[in-house]
Amino acid sequence: MNLMEYIKENMVLISDGQELIRDFVDPIKWLSSNYKMSVPGTNKEKVVREELVTVQSFSLLKTPVTNELYNYVMEMDSDIQTKDYPVVNVSWVDAIKFCNILSEKLSLEKCYTLNSVSEKIVFDNSKNGFRLPTEAEWQYACRANTKGYRYDNIEEIAWFKENSDGKLCEVKRKKENNFGIFDTIGNVWEWCFDLYDEERYGNYRVFRGGSFASEERACGVTSRRKSFPEFRIDDLGFRIAKNNLEGIQ
Repeated sequence: MNLMEYIKENMVLISDGQELIRDFVDPIKWLSSNYKMSVPGTNKEKVVREELVTVQSFSLLKTPVTNELYNYVMEMDSDIQTKDYPVVNVSWVDAIKFCNILSEKLSLEKCYTLNSVSEKIVFDNSKNGFRLPTEAEWQYACRANTKGYRYDNIEEIAWFKENSDGKLCEVKRKKENNFGIFDTIGNVWEWCFDLYDEERYGNYRVFRGGSFASEERACGVTSRRKSFPEFRIDDLGFRIAKNNLEGIQ
């Protein structure tokens, strides 16, 4: 793999804009790998935050990080049969480490200073390396200047419980959104950088969008779940962001 060429071809520049972010209290904690994230929260109510957030222009990978990219960067053995599938069973901490290693391999500045205590990992937004998107960035990129819970008909854009045969699917097999981004809704949940609600859930981090195992109602622009940063499961992955295209043009 030519890593630089891969990144050039698969990152898209997202113009700046605004996104309405709503936070909900969700009483379920995702503690066990036996829990499928398709299970919707119960007694969920909108109480935490409703804010119009300004999103600055940034770059985002067109797809979730694939096995091909993850294994190449992390110098792990790769199976050609699964190279175009999203990498799963990766924790939030794994995703942070991946971003730093990828940045280093492309001679970019690392965005994260690691710490054995996850909530003490330091993010430096002035660096030009790779990072996880924020919740607001993820939602803005997913919505892509459309309105409503999804940017198009779910059968056209997403792999979910009713059409995935209960299996992970290759990326780019469904219709992209107006920004040229694939698989934000369905296929795999995606880690974001943000804490879910520090006061109520401590170091729990956010993931977004639904998965191949999710019911239709759980797959949408504003669908959000949470778990502890070391959590791994077979329908949870991530995609990478960057402040701009500096260093990869």
